[in-house]
Amino acid sequence: MYDDKRIAIVGGGPVGLTTALTLSRRGVPCIVYEAAEEIAKEQRGAAFHPPTLEIFRQLGIESSLMKMGLRVPVWQMRDRTDGVYAEFDLGTLAEITDFPFRYHLPQHYLSSLLLDTLKDDPNVELCFSSNVSSVNNEDTSAVLTIAMDGGERFVRSPWVVGSDGAHSNVRKSAGFDFEGFTWREKFLVTNIEYPLQELGYTGTAYVSDPEDWAAVLKLYDDTREHLWRIAMPAKLDVSDDSLLEAESVQARLRKTLGVDMEYPVAYSGTYRVHQRVADTFFKGRIMLAGDAAHINNPIGGFGLNGGIHDAFNLANKLADVWLGISGEEALELYSRQRRTVAVEVVQKNSIRNKQAMEERDPDVRRRNKDAMRALSRDPVKVREFLLDSSMISSVRRAAEIS
Repeated sequence: MYDDKRIAIVGGGPVGLTTALTLSRRGVPCIVYEAAEEIAKEQRGAAFHPPTLEIFRQLGIESSLMKMGLRVPVWQMRDRTDGVYAEFDLGTLAEITDFPFRYHLPQHYLSSLLLDTLKDDPNVELCFSSNVSSVNNEDTSAVLTIAMDGGERFVRSPWVVGSDGAHSNVRKSAGFDFEGFTWREKFLVTNIEYPLQELGYTGTAYVSDPEDWAAVLKLYDDTREHLWRIAMPAKLDVSDDSLLEAESVQARLRKTLGVDMEYPVAYSGTYRVHQRVADTFFKGRIMLAGDAAHINNPIGGFGLNGGIHDAFNLANKLADVWLGISGEEALELYSRQRRTVAVEVVQKNSIRNKQAMEERDPDVRRRNKDAMRALSRDPVKVREFLLDSSMISSVRRAAEIS
């Protein structure tokens, strides 16, 4: 058994690395364990909301981050057959935030930037190829079981942050419940190289249809100028092999985007989508953040952003505890603040967004479109709606809880 006096962070994705950087900025030592050999580059979150960009400014990485990515101030709600029925301009919030836009940047670019920032940081040690299989609470510490080169290792740490994703070993082994449900369909995700703006799409568009709804997102890529992600529903009983056949993918894209052409496909894949929240984000000496604590469907871009908000909130409170500014009640407050937001905002809004896009009743669909069209033309209601959809309201909601 090795006694390590530093805070242990399990998971070296954007949430874990943001936690490490925030702790370091407060002078608190930590060690990050990541099971993979390097930063994951699979298709994950790719859009940041204004409060997240404000966090990056406070952490001192804003200027480097803003050298990449795409600013997307205007986003659309579309009907697959009838086209655009509402547009929203985040420029409306320019007097509230210095970042009145969505910032599109695949999360592996953020992770790479965070790694570069942390690699020579004396407060942070980064350990790749280190799979934490379990974490168990003791009275004043927690014990991590880690599979590393050379065999299994046992490490005792005063505090452990589980930011190891939706399949979190930390959450499972420490006995957190993970309540919620799994959606009945899979998601088919494609990246295409085509200038969809020529078809009238803004950088973000949500396309409603009872069968063929879609989320359309322009991606930043340092090698491709016109890369777009289209996420669509796929039936659970259809095999991935069938869904991912080239002609099957082309047929779905033609139907969803409404143009009969051959789309240049750079990537296609499937994944399951869940709506779940842990029963608490704090137990003994163990805390959860990001997907380890809550997962949701991607419509609205709440998951990655909510995880970054978790990391910043938690790390600052954990630093206060470490430095003797606060007692452990600060960590219980973290759990109440961020779990409340996960349930009241992230889960509620992401479920509502998906259900509205796939609504089958034609009368309900018409009423929904009429309501959103009317809302988009009302300055007072637009402001309130954008505060909510941009997650500014969620940060404010968390701060209200004391």
